[in-house]
Amino acid sequence: MNYDHIIVGAGSAGCVLANRLSADPTQRVLLIEAGARDWHPYIHMPAGLAKLVNLTRYNWNYLTEPEPQLQNRRLWWPRGKVLGGSSSINAMCYVRGRPADYARWAAISGDPGWDWPSVLPYFKRAEDNSRGADAWHGVGGPLGVSDLRHVNPLSQRLIRAAVAAGLPRNADFNGAAQEGFGLYQVTQRNGARCSAASAYLAPARGRANLHVLTQALATRVLLDGQSAVGVEMLRRGRRMRIEGTAVTLCGGALNSPHLLLLSGIGPAAALRAHGIALVQDLPGVGANLQDHLDICTLVESNSRDTYDRTHDLAVALRFLLTRRGIGTSNIAEAGGFARSRHASGAECDLQFHFVPALLDNHGRTRLPGRGYTLHACALHPRSRGRLTLVSADPTAPIRIQANYLSDAQGHDLRMLLEGVRMAREIFAQTPFAAVRGREIFPGADAQDESALTAFIRRKAETIYHPVGTCRMGNDEHAVVDAALRVHGIAGLRVADAAVIPELPSGNTNAPTIMLAERAADLLLGRAPPVA
Repeated sequence: MNYDHIIVGAGSAGCVLANRLSADPTQRVLLIEAGARDWHPYIHMPAGLAKLVNLTRYNWNYLTEPEPQLQNRRLWWPRGKVLGGSSSINAMCYVRGRPADYARWAAISGDPGWDWPSVLPYFKRAEDNSRGADAWHGVGGPLGVSDLRHVNPLSQRLIRAAVAAGLPRNADFNGAAQEGFGLYQVTQRNGARCSAASAYLAPARGRANLHVLTQALATRVLLDGQSAVGVEMLRRGRRMRIEGTAVTLCGGALNSPHLLLLSGIGPAAALRAHGIALVQDLPGVGANLQDHLDICTLVESNSRDTYDRTHDLAVALRFLLTRRGIGTSNIAEAGGFARSRHASGAECDLQFHFVPALLDNHGRTRLPGRGYTLHACALHPRSRGRLTLVSADPTAPIRIQANYLSDAQGHDLRMLLEGVRMAREIFAQTPFAAVRGREIFPGADAQDESALTAFIRRKAETIYHPVGTCRMGNDEHAVVDAALRVHGIAGLRVADAAVIPELPSGNTNAPTIMLAERAADLLLGRAPPVA
């Protein structure tokens, strides 16, 4: 069959496109996903995310190259390999970012259609927000966005402690102001995870014009001259070719540029070095890699409210029977946004996520006792990394050189030092006095800048927000134009976090879904929605 649209990757963006494009019964749509179906109960029970770190079949399990500024450690980069992509394994925090983020997108892309007044209607079209329709929130959209049903008492202490430290309280990070501390809204419906697969793909699966193939690894885009005409893939040991009028890559910031490179689209010299015939010389493919680097402050607690020693069976049973209790928690319940002493203007430059448990090494290292953790990340890092091919073998993972803390000005390191300082200040406030124990990380001995810098280099990790590797724009380093069309290749688009030119102020799932909502209109030639 020849399809009107082939979508590669059933993550946050791909599921949106599959729904929106197939809503037109005249459009034949194929969605290809390298991972499996999202059947596992841990995916749908929000607190199950703590268990998903060990279920490698739902995860690409990427590793960076040794990071020179982080003691040559290879950092683990989990990315979802399942229907829903990373929206099926993430912590569900729903954060849009701020108007200034999208003003930068519009400026870099050269298209005012990416500015805040233009993208807000797409956010609202996506949302079914429990707070109701108003100037900020949408209702009736596919994506369930709600307040948490269960909040740990320690998360409430965190908010009170932040206020005691002089930071504002904020009940809505997606409202008029972002600054302050409060509870995150989450992508949940009726207490269960609402991934992009649950929200967008499940309601569309019965459509006769939508076909979904799982466990199908795209190996290259099929090209006829300078036009995309289909996709080659591996499925169950067989190599298959699927033809289509339009191909849209939604594999994310790692897999979309990887597929372009395998298809002969990218830096000419790098492709020739791997014996790949050059189709389009685009030096920006794989460049401009950005991510939020994160540092955690951990403190022991004498409170039994922590999630360190929960009764897993009891939690799961209560969730299954009532959709209530700890099972509905996203674990990272509270947090906030702050302006450090290095901030310029009114924009926040730090984000915090609080976990009422001891969280080390992405939760893969079990620490003794009980405690709580405060993540801090710099919202606008200046360091840039790059993705490159290991080989022309499509099953070989892409090489990730994140280049964390490599900016010449030392800005990114200063920001993480500031994050640790602010986390300590919050934990030192009276609301934590009754439960506060020994500081585990950085530890009492780490007081001066040298010791804290060594701690950051030893312990900093990703908080899972890679973007930018196929960025939009019209300059020589851009990969797609403002309509997300790959430069020089007809019928080929990228519509996922790879096209984001600069990191937004917060988590990246909501912006990716918004981006895909707009991409659907661009593909179908529809007028944008009105706010």
